[in-house]
Amino acid sequence: MTKEEALELIQNGDLIELGKMASARKKELHPKGITTFIVDRNINYTNVCWVDCKFCAFYRHAKEDDAYVLSHEEIDQKIDELVAIGGTQILFQGGVHPKLKIDFYEDLVGHIHEKYPQITIHAFSAIEIDFIAKISKISIKEVLERLKAKGLSSIPGAGAEILSDRVRDIIAPKKHDSSVWIDVHRQAHKLGIMSTATMMFGTVETDEEIIEHWDLVRQLQDETGGFRAFIMWSFQGQNTQLMEEIPDIKKPSSNRYLRLLAVSRLYLDNVPNIQSSWVTQGPYIGQMALKYGANDLGSTMMEENVVRSAGAGFRMAKDEMVRLIADIGETPAIRNTAYETLEIFA
Repeated sequence: MTKEEALELIQNGDLIELGKMASARKKELHPKGITTFIVDRNINYTNVCWVDCKFCAFYRHAKEDDAYVLSHEEIDQKIDELVAIGGTQILFQGGVHPKLKIDFYEDLVGHIHEKYPQITIHAFSAIEIDFIAKISKISIKEVLERLKAKGLSSIPGAGAEILSDRVRDIIAPKKHDSSVWIDVHRQAHKLGIMSTATMMFGTVETDEEIIEHWDLVRQLQDETGGFRAFIMWSFQGQNTQLMEEIPDIKKPSSNRYLRLLAVSRLYLDNVPNIQSSWVTQGPYIGQMALKYGANDLGSTMMEENVVRSAGAGFRMAKDEMVRLIADIGETPAIRNTAYETLEIFA
């Protein structure tokens, strides 16, 4: 699909037809009709961050009363609770702490991997990795190599937002350029560290910039094949500086979400999995996303703090996820981080 074709579909495509097109592509990639989800926990090891993204309501500065860095004991308690319900992954990320160097992260990852070898560590956004390299005075490659040696399995796509430097200069002026996000993922892929790609839409981006974002992901996937999945969600504005500065930003509609999701499924022809963002869209639009190209319902999200801080409060248990998938005639299954099926619910 060309950029021009994608733009035409975003702006003028019939929503029902887009769903049919995306579903047809999904069936080509996943002909067995199995829709997956993962049982995991999102652990934010710190909320201290110097980047001050205007769209974020989660971060704190180091001297604020509610700033924290979790101890190993506190993290262990959270993982124990995850293990007790059969979880297999921690999505592990924090703010960009101005003082934590590579030794801290090696100790942390090593501790978790040694104590919980059955838990996959899916951790650290590109900006965290980039800053660890800078503050530790080592290369991004060395950061990735050292963390992989301690037990890091894969990295999330967090921090992509929109891969347009014009947009990033407005919504997160201290954050690294889009080229750095791409480079961190490229280097991870070359070391055998798989990752996901993400997109947060609904701030100040244009349709053309959304397509440019997809194109950068598609190009890197052609080069490395290292993206397991694409996850897209809408900006959650409550309690954010961005909404104070630009109060006329409108919350994207469900129509807009499904439209973009469907076109992303068509454009990202080389990314195997598309995840529904029920956490921001709610369970029923999350379910509808399965009819617009998504083949994965994401995570049971035992703990989520970042988008909740900005007003998204949806929660879902395993039984409800199974029901929502079965309700549209697909087969629910629990997966692991590598999108390997662990349990099918017949």
